[in-house]
Amino acid sequence: MKTSHDNTLHAGSAWYHQPVLWLGIAVFLASLAGCGWLIVVSVRYADTPLSTSQAVFGVPASAAQPPPDRTP
Repeated sequence: MKTSHDNTLHAGSAWYHQPVLWLGIAVFLASLAGCGWLIVVSVRYADTPLSTSQAVFGVPASAAQPPPDRTP
């Protein structure tokens, strides 16, 4: 049987009374806002191509040329 003492003991353990949870929510929302801000700012600037060799980290920098048509 619950007493009034038990109710007051568990009243402070509700999720909205936990400061760590509010901190986590604030950090999550700040990271979402930062992602949105980076997307908005990056749209303003052109992505200029860099002068590199044929491969960057072993990945070809451009698409391969298609093979010529072979007609018999």
